[in-house]
Formats: sequence, C-alpha cells, structure tokens
Amino acid sequence: MSDSTSPAFAGQHVLQPLPFDPRALIGLSERLIVSHHENNYGGAVRNLNTLEKQLAQVSKDTPAFVVGGLRQHELMYRNSMTLHEAYFGNLGGDGRATGDIAAAISATYGGMDAWETHFRLTGASLGGGSGWVILAFELMTGELRTVWSGHHTQILATALPLLVMDMYEHSYQMDYGAAALKYIDAFLANVQWNEVDRRFGQAQALHRALAEVARS
Repeated sequence: MSDSTSPAFAGQHVLQPLPFDPRALIGLSERLIVSHHENNYGGAVRNLNTLEKQLAQVSKDTPAFVVGGLRQHELMYRNSMTLHEAYFGNLGGDGRATGDIAAAISATYGGMDAWETHFRLTGASLGGGSGWVILAFELMTGELRTVWSGHHTQILATALPLLVMDMYEHSYQMDYGAAALKYIDAFLANVQWNEVDRRFGQAQALHRALAEVARS
C-alpha cells in the first residue's frame, strides 16, 4: 500500500478562485462562468482528490487492470484541472493582444489575423463535441503551436499551454445553445493577453534553460 501522505497520493488539490469578476465578462454570463467554475472545474478537482486517495490504496495484490483504469482517470482529471485553471486564468481581459506574445504570434503565423483564423476554425471543429483549443509553446523547439485536443488526455508532449479555450459544451451551451461560433467570438473578446504574455515569458525562460543544459 502506498503512503497516502506523499504528494502523488495526498488528494489535497484546492479549487482556485476566479481571477476576475464573473459579472464583468462581455458575452459570457455570470451564471455560465460560475457554473463552469464550480461544477466542471470543481468536479475535476474533487474527482482527482478522490482518485489519488484510491491510488494510495493500491498494493502488490491489486489487479493491473484496476490500476490501469485509475491511471487513465488520473490523467483525465489532472489535465482537466490544469487546463481549466489556465482557461479561467486567461479570461478577464479586453481581447486585445499585446506584448512579446503578439509579436511572436505575428512572426509565426504571418499576422494576428492569420493566427486567429486558425484558432477559430480549430475551435469550430470541436463545436457540438468535446475538447480544447490551445496556443502552446513547444519547450524543446521554442515554437508556437495551435493544437487540438479532443479529450483531456490528448495533449502535445513537452508543450506548455499559453492560451486555452474550453470547447466542451458546458463552456457555452447555457448562453448560446449549439451556437459554438458565437461563444468563440465572446471568448476571444475576453482574453487577458497580459496573462498569456506572462506565460510566454516563463515558457521562453524554460526553453533557454533546457537549451543551455543540452549544450553543457
């Protein structure tokens, strides 16, 4: 049996508060945001805590298929928690891209409009389904990538999320029904680009550190 006090099995993840006033977003209602935060993100946190405590009970006699199922759900809940925290963290702004991240996106995609077209259409491809759209930073190459995730378990390896858009129906159905494209408009109008730029700076620093280690 594992030590339930160790970090891997502690089950002590805490729901992070919204970093903005949910009444202040344009086109995304307070009711939607609060429900999403408390029920969907909160559910991921609570489920992860429960699952870690179940993993703490694993012993050498536990069937491998049971452990496999627990590990599958651990990955799902952990990624859901992390991506939801990034999602809420990059809301609360005015949607105007600034800073080094805006310049990097323009250099990578040939302009902000070209990148936004890719981001919007990737989101539209998930409308009526489940998944995430992520502007990610590849730690090994230092490149920006717009990635599609059909589920919580489909994440680009060695990439850090800079801008995260939740495309699960719980993100918009309460306000927009099946009109996912209107939700994408509202999401982009509320992006907090200062936070995205801060994440970009951190990711660049990590990339430089990894490159230095590789050269040594």
